[in-house]
Amino acid sequence: MKKFSMFVSRNMAPLVLIVTAVALILPASFKWATPHVSILLGVVMFGMGMTLKPEDFREIFRRPRDVLIGLLAQFTIMPLLAFGLVKVFDLPAEIAAGVILVGTCPGGTASNVMTYLAKGDLALSVSMSMASTIFAPIVTPLLTWLLAGAWINVSFVGMMISIVQVVVAPIVLGLLVKQLFADFVKRVTEILPLVSIIAILLILGGVVSVNSEKILQTGLIVMIVVVLHNLCGYGLGYCAAKVFGMNTAKKKAISIEVGMQNSGLAASLALTHFSAAAAIPAAIFSVWHNISGSIAANYMSRQPNR
Repeated sequence: MKKFSMFVSRNMAPLVLIVTAVALILPASFKWATPHVSILLGVVMFGMGMTLKPEDFREIFRRPRDVLIGLLAQFTIMPLLAFGLVKVFDLPAEIAAGVILVGTCPGGTASNVMTYLAKGDLALSVSMSMASTIFAPIVTPLLTWLLAGAWINVSFVGMMISIVQVVVAPIVLGLLVKQLFADFVKRVTEILPLVSIIAILLILGGVVSVNSEKILQTGLIVMIVVVLHNLCGYGLGYCAAKVFGMNTAKKKAISIEVGMQNSGLAASLALTHFSAAAAIPAAIFSVWHNISGSIAANYMSRQPNR
């Protein structure tokens, strides 16, 4: 089981492509997962909670300046990039709202793995992921309401409650389970990535399956927007860290954290509060950022940390 988990973890990018292709060609194969997207995301967040350590929380307070700079970059660069892109490309209302929702979400869970592979500051990456997730129940609905309100009706309170239910509560529950059943958690920790990846693939398959026709019709333009959003996020995140005089390892961490969003959360919120079409950008982002993240991590790993 451990070997299989490692195999799946190493081959996540091709698995994402396979699931996407199957969901597009045979939508019925994954449509059953669509109503359970929120639960599946909760499973991912629960697993994340079970892997966290007290040191991870202390790290936020040990280096508040670095984390604060990362958070400001996270919640300004990606939302404003999304807003600018939907304006430039004049996207339909639901798709525009979906792109902005991706931009306002916290950092993705895969960003920690990519930072590790890039030989970046892993402690900073984990701290940023945790801090952005903690602030997400307030910041994500607020920014979405401010930036996407012109296209679609945004329920601030409804989105806040949803984020608490599918993100914050499962993480807290995972932390509690780890404290109460430490021996059990220690035995299953090695297969937690397998469970999380399967849940992420099912979320992706579910969202793609219910939007297969629209993705085939509008997929190219949305793909261009998503790729630009992601790549500009990497670049501007790196530049932001450079402006504040951070070392190379920190620049790598902030670059990846800013560029890789929690697209699973964006998909869940879009399906719950907007429409299936609004989840298309999140689905495409899920596919693309796993590919681009691997390439970016490989490239950054060759840069010596000074």
